[in-house]
Amino acid sequence: MSHIKRLFPVVFLITLWGSQAAAMPESFADLAAAQADSVVNISTTQHAKKRVQQGMPPGLGSPHSGTPFDEFFNDFFRNMPQQQQEKHALGTGFIISDDGYIVTNNHVVDGADEVVVKMRDGTEHEAKVIGADPKLDVALLKLNTKGLKAVKLGDSKKLRVGDWVVAIGNPFGLEQTVTAGIVSAKGRVIGSGPYDDFIQTDAAINPGNSGGPLFNSRGEVVGINTAIFSRSGGNNGIGFAIPINLARSVLDELRETGHVTRARLGVHITDVDKETMQALKLKNRKGALVPQVESGSAADKAGIHPGDVIVSIDGVLIDKAHDLPIRVARHTPGDKVKIGLIRDGKLKTITVTVEAMTDPDLAKSETYKDTNKVRLGMLVENLTPELATRLQTRVKKGAVVKKLQRGMPAARAGIQSGDVIYRVNGKNVNDVKSFSKLAGKFNPGEVLRVMLDRRGDQVFALIKLPKAADK
Repeated sequence: MSHIKRLFPVVFLITLWGSQAAAMPESFADLAAAQADSVVNISTTQHAKKRVQQGMPPGLGSPHSGTPFDEFFNDFFRNMPQQQQEKHALGTGFIISDDGYIVTNNHVVDGADEVVVKMRDGTEHEAKVIGADPKLDVALLKLNTKGLKAVKLGDSKKLRVGDWVVAIGNPFGLEQTVTAGIVSAKGRVIGSGPYDDFIQTDAAINPGNSGGPLFNSRGEVVGINTAIFSRSGGNNGIGFAIPINLARSVLDELRETGHVTRARLGVHITDVDKETMQALKLKNRKGALVPQVESGSAADKAGIHPGDVIVSIDGVLIDKAHDLPIRVARHTPGDKVKIGLIRDGKLKTITVTVEAMTDPDLAKSETYKDTNKVRLGMLVENLTPELATRLQTRVKKGAVVKKLQRGMPAARAGIQSGDVIYRVNGKNVNDVKSFSKLAGKFNPGEVLRVMLDRRGDQVFALIKLPKAADK
């Protein structure tokens, strides 16, 4: 799927060709006018820093290893000024609540240091990234404002192939562009991730439309425009949108925790091929074959065996292997689900208590989690000798920044993943426990003085905490 492109802005000259079906509505003008205030332009800035390497005087090369000048030259180059470069991206989003929550694609804001939302009337607001789900490519933003006009979310399950849909967005930075087309297909798998279940549409979608809404003819959002199939970077009449029902299932969790914890069975699966169907004496090739069950997993505990063919979950038929993780992921860890499977030619039903899908960045046993009065927006873990060697640190004790949440105080302060926090407000940080103890004393409106080790460099940062605690 090398031609599937995320819809970042690039410059192309586009000539749109198309034909209108006889059954096309007389106009989408009322729909476009009613929804215009709910669709926003999103621009992001990513700061990239690099050291300015100045030339050495003629005849003076690099110091020889082992000379007294080694440390001098290392410190000299380590402390040289940094030149800041900026990367910009444009996308689209839509307002889902009058108090400022906005939905867009994760790839629109991924890695951004600044996110600015521009409204239809031209006003601009700085946005905070509340949370993101890279696997689904959904992000939730928040504006510090109220009284906004929100869209109405529809039911993407009710969409039919051939239904009219309307896309509103900012293709190539051209704001409030409206295009119309039909649903060309549903359930498309384009290779972008394990939860592909895209709506395909021929409504013109171009770079800059990413994160924008796809409306049905009643003015309800039924999808999030995400990708295009293109050899030129422009619209070829094949666009893809995330079904709003799929996105809707993660929005509450993003709002509460900033990330998504999915459920899993703990099985490896594959499609049923012709040989498998014959060997297992199956009536058809529907379902997901289980060639392996992870030891100690939820599936193992419930009695699912290698060689089983899972054909349904909670009564919903599984047509192919790809359908299974999508259905399981809609559950919460701890839920009891009924798995229909075929074993030795007989249909069986097994109840499985699904478990949490582990995230290596979030499942550390000793990890500081933002549970205090003011969220810093980062996860930290103990500095071990192995980490100290890999990170090339001078310090031997501290808390390593494992993950940062974009738009939160720690990220805004310039702190990076891999930094080792070894002092806060003049007090030593020896490990996660001591950092957590200090973190419990943080108050809204404070400015924290943080000393960091960044691959042997000593870095000073100021974390400015918001005056009001995050909700």
